[in-house]
Amino acid sequence: MQQTYILSNIDVTELAMYLFTIFFFGLILYLRREDRREGYPLEEDTTGRLEPVEGVLWVARAKTFKLMHGRGTKSVPNADRDRRPLNAKRVAVWPGAPIDPVGDPLAAGVGPGAYAERAQRPDLTEHGVARIVPMCVAKDFVIAKQDPTPVGMDVIGVDGKIAGTVVDVWVDRGEHMIRYVEVQTTAALGGARIVVPMPMLTVNRAKRLVRCDAVTAAQLARAPTPASADEITLYEEDKISGYFGAGYLYALPTRKEAQL
Repeated sequence: MQQTYILSNIDVTELAMYLFTIFFFGLILYLRREDRREGYPLEEDTTGRLEPVEGVLWVARAKTFKLMHGRGTKSVPNADRDRRPLNAKRVAVWPGAPIDPVGDPLAAGVGPGAYAERAQRPDLTEHGVARIVPMCVAKDFVIAKQDPTPVGMDVIGVDGKIAGTVVDVWVDRGEHMIRYVEVQTTAALGGARIVVPMPMLTVNRAKRLVRCDAVTAAQLARAPTPASADEITLYEEDKISGYFGAGYLYALPTRKEAQL
């Protein structure tokens, strides 16, 4: 059989294997550098000391991105850190040990209730208008006749008690879907207006009830609210979702127990 040699002891197949190995090693190195743009440098779990990750082989050079709608630029990687106090205590001293929230577990911002320090501005559509707004603002949106309209329905918590009444629906102009319902809580619970994430609600058309399976009625009334009546910031979105998300573990004492 005839064989083709590049040099006296290297054939084409062997050369192709070498080239592929070099390429694959370079690809892995490139991907590992790029995935360190956000979330790095790491820090020790117990002390907060930064883990040194340096060198051209491990960290990519900073890249600057232009944000939409003239909102400036952002460079990553950078030295920005989450400096918020940890509202929790450790159950043991070793790294990776569980932590228990301090104070109101729904508002502590840890565990299932953790949320990021996102921008203090609303998300915008490609046209530069607020993306998530109540239907009293987005007057060109309607709920399909085949679907129940929750406005006017009572809202009950996981404890079965009435928390308030739905007074509006917040829609996503970009995705054409309901993101939140706005609830006017009862006078006994403070009479505040709360927005509740739609995925944590179940609408019962026959009983004209909206059930929140994340928190109790009293806990719903204490939820964080947007500062503006007609828009919600990225930071507020995360904070509100974190509050209700924490309810699936902390709303009831039985939820922290083992489930068989």
